[in-house]
This record gives sequence, C-alpha cells and structure tokens, in this order.
Amino acid sequence: MERDIAQGMILHTQLAQAALEIMHTRGLYIAMAESCTGGLLSYHFTALSGASQVFLGSMVSYANEIKHKWLNVKEADLQAYGAVSEPVVRAMCEGVLRESGADIALATSGIAGPSGGSAKKPVGSVYIGVQSRGSKMQEGKTIVSYNHFSGDRQSVQLQSCAKALEMLLTLLNS
Repeated sequence: MERDIAQGMILHTQLAQAALEIMHTRGLYIAMAESCTGGLLSYHFTALSGASQVFLGSMVSYANEIKHKWLNVKEADLQAYGAVSEPVVRAMCEGVLRESGADIALATSGIAGPSGGSAKKPVGSVYIGVQSRGSKMQEGKTIVSYNHFSGDRQSVQLQSCAKALEMLLTLLNS
C-alpha cells in the first residue's frame, strides 16, 4: 500500500511538472476547486519549483454551502443532482475561473469513502472537470468526466488526482 502511494505521488509529480511547463511556456494560469481531493491536487503543483508562475490558487469547497457561497453553484443543482454530478463540477469550474481570473480551471467532486455511497452513486464515484477560458486557449472548452475508482479513501483521492492531471494535459495538448 505505501509503495503504491509513493509510486502514485511520483506519477502525479511528473504529470504536474509536464502541465506546469506547458502552461509556463504559453503564459497560462490555473486555479482549482477541490472537494473529494481536499487540496491534494493543489499540493502536486505547489510542491514544484516554479509553480508560482502558473498556479493562482485553490478553493477546497468540501461542503455544499461553500460550493454555493464561494463558487456560485446553484442550490437547485445541488438539490437536484447532488454534489457529485456533472452540473455541479461544471459550475465549480466556472466559479473558480470567474473568481480567480485564471485561464484554466480544474475541479473534483466525489465519494472517496469508506462511507457515503449509494446504489446510484457508489463509493469511488468521482466527477472531474477541466475548463479553459476562451482568450489564450483560442476557444474555451469544458470537459467533465465521470469515473469510478476502487480502493480505500486515499487510493480514490490519488486516482482522482492522476485522472485530473491527465485531463489537464489532454486539454493543453489539444
């Protein structure tokens, strides 16, 4: 288990470094809105030298009330779809772009476990979103993916970070 976590952290560092270099070269800035990853995604950027050249910050919006107050996620969407949903993650991306002025947003919301899941949304269900603003990225783009990860809480969080970083690199390379 500890070895898997260490290998995951190395992979995340490599993915974050690749994204950081691309964003620095293009003069792009990123901000994040994290729920189930609780700041872990941001950690992978801030652990790197040069992160301050592209990383503006992160909002850990764990509670629905904070998603609504800080990111302007509609209460109606939280009620209708739940925090772990495409509309909410899309709104989290939009909110963090608006509040930060960044060019790119990453957002995560999921059920890391071991409890909190349901038949409809089991433990390991995670929505991840990446959104670009239309200015420096030619045209704005939003990608939201549903993922179902296995393992314990830490494993779900680590897998969520890896997927988010992969999605970021896909956006940057498109």
